Amino acid sequence: MIHPTHHIPTQAAGVTSELHFHDLRHTGNTLASTAGASTRELMTRMGRSSSRAALIYQHMTSDRDRAVADRLGAMIRRDGQLGGQ
Repeated sequence: MIHPTHHIPTQAAGVTSELHFHDLRHTGNTLASTAGASTRELMTRMGRSSSRAALIYQHMTSDRDRAVADRLGAMIRRDGQLGGQ
C-alpha cells in the first residue's frame, strides 16, 4: 500500500494503490538477476546473509537459457568437446 505522503507523486506517475513495496523489490531483484548479478550480489542488494532468498530470483529466463546454450555450443565447436579435454 502506498503511504499517504506519496499519494500525489505516485498518482501523477500513474501508480495505483495496488502497488506494494515488495512488488518493486521483486522486480528490481529479478532484473538484477537477469542482468547477471551473482547470488552474493543479490544477497547484498537484499540485505540478506542467507542465499535462500537470493536463489528465488535466479530462475532461468528464456533469454538467459538461450545465452547459456549458445555459449555451450561455441565451446563445443571451438574445442571439439566440452571442457577442452
